[in-house]
Amino acid sequence: MNTPTRWIVRRLRAWWLKVSASLGLRRGSATSAAEPVNRIGAADRAATLSLPMSRYATVVIPALNEARRIADVVAYALADEATSEVLVVDDSSIDDTVRLAREAGARVITSTMLGKGASMCDGVAAAGEELLVFLDGDLSGLRPGIISDLCRPLLRGDADFVKARFGRGGGRVTELTAKPMLKVFFPEVAHFAQPLGGIIAARRCLLRSLSFESGYGVDIGLLLDAQRAGARLAEVDIGSLEHDSQPLLDLTLMANEVSRVIYARARAAGRLHVEQVIAMYETQRQAQAELDYILTRRRGRQRVLLLDMDGTVTGSRFAVELARATGRETELMALLDGPSDDAGTRSERIAALFKFVHQRDFERVAHGLVLRPGAIEFVNRMRRAGFMVGLLSDSYFVAADIVRRRLFADFALAHMLQFEAEVCSGQLRLNAAFLPRNGDAGPAICKSRVLRRLREDRSEPRVVECWAVGDNVNDLGMLRGAERAFAIEPKSPLLAEVPGLTVVSSFDELLVHVPQSQQAAA
Repeated sequence: MNTPTRWIVRRLRAWWLKVSASLGLRRGSATSAAEPVNRIGAADRAATLSLPMSRYATVVIPALNEARRIADVVAYALADEATSEVLVVDDSSIDDTVRLAREAGARVITSTMLGKGASMCDGVAAAGEELLVFLDGDLSGLRPGIISDLCRPLLRGDADFVKARFGRGGGRVTELTAKPMLKVFFPEVAHFAQPLGGIIAARRCLLRSLSFESGYGVDIGLLLDAQRAGARLAEVDIGSLEHDSQPLLDLTLMANEVSRVIYARARAAGRLHVEQVIAMYETQRQAQAELDYILTRRRGRQRVLLLDMDGTVTGSRFAVELARATGRETELMALLDGPSDDAGTRSERIAALFKFVHQRDFERVAHGLVLRPGAIEFVNRMRRAGFMVGLLSDSYFVAADIVRRRLFADFALAHMLQFEAEVCSGQLRLNAAFLPRNGDAGPAICKSRVLRRLREDRSEPRVVECWAVGDNVNDLGMLRGAERAFAIEPKSPLLAEVPGLTVVSSFDELLVHVPQSQQAAA
């Protein structure tokens, strides 16, 4: 085809797409029975009508340790005529995901926080095109042209948000949890074959207005939020594909998280009035702070690094920052380090101080805590060396888990504040991992017991080495029990009595102690 003919064809196709999109817009969009969130309008939809005929989509691939397949997925995406760029958002992988993705032709950025939802949100912010397609990094068996097929309803103006349909049916969580709940609370989207699937195409203007959940519920959350925003939804059959399966325990967490997201959206839409559901979610969330669950995720790693949170990883104490943010600083200072209280009683008194504080305030302060320079790099290097990395705190799991994900660490252990309808009740449940067992001597609360439980784990291969980093008296037991102990700017002279303790002023100084990388899987 000569150049003038090609130009005429492109102009005719562009005219037809505009006409089709205009007709689609006049047909109107789906509405929700509930008050919609950030409704998408005709002006937003019209933003893509001048797109070129090819190379118009950014393909976003959230990735964590996907070295086995990431290069093939990137190459597949780039081979599609719709793909303008491939953006891999890396969750601080400790294998060769980043190198292989770049060599395959992707642009790679590091996510701001551990979790698929955060990575997807970062991808939306960094994308260069108005149409976005999300793929998983572990896919295989994809037929050619899927990206173009997913984008076609968007280009025609028939849809704002497109989900992929593949295979004969969904997995266990889809069929046993998601679909039955959707039929009850959101029948408008109950017909989607893969409501939990992560293969999605959508307009960037819509995605910017939606909320990205941090866990397994991100994909169903986006679908429900798009529906409530008045976006037009579509489903495209992409045939069959191969996808790495989830371990059974992960499926349990996935089911819990998916349930929580659907319940939350139903409540926001005025379709739910059962406060017990929120309490159920809180119980499910706190189960992630149990050491028994953490041990199941060790996955053969024989070395463990334990990091104290307050004053070690963060420059300040979470309780102090929360009190300052909520106008309780004077009352807190009267309780901190009270000589007449044991650690448990003092923790309970401080928890009672935060009664009636909303969970959002806890989370906001945790997100705002300043991490010590070099902490993320140190954690990443230690994980590459085969260590399972945990964050320990005398504070609250609601905050520690956020800091843990900001560090890209494997787990967090802290005490559990009770929330009712997302408001703090002031009641505290001490984490059993810190408490005595079987007549154990020593302080009422001690982080050294975490080390002991790790070494007692009978799963093969056994834990053979523990490192610990702290800064104050409450870290003494943990530091004494570790094979390698480090103190960052120690706050007490008692830490100098720990045999073999290495004192450093920063995490950058700790980097020289990192063993040679073993490229262990997280």
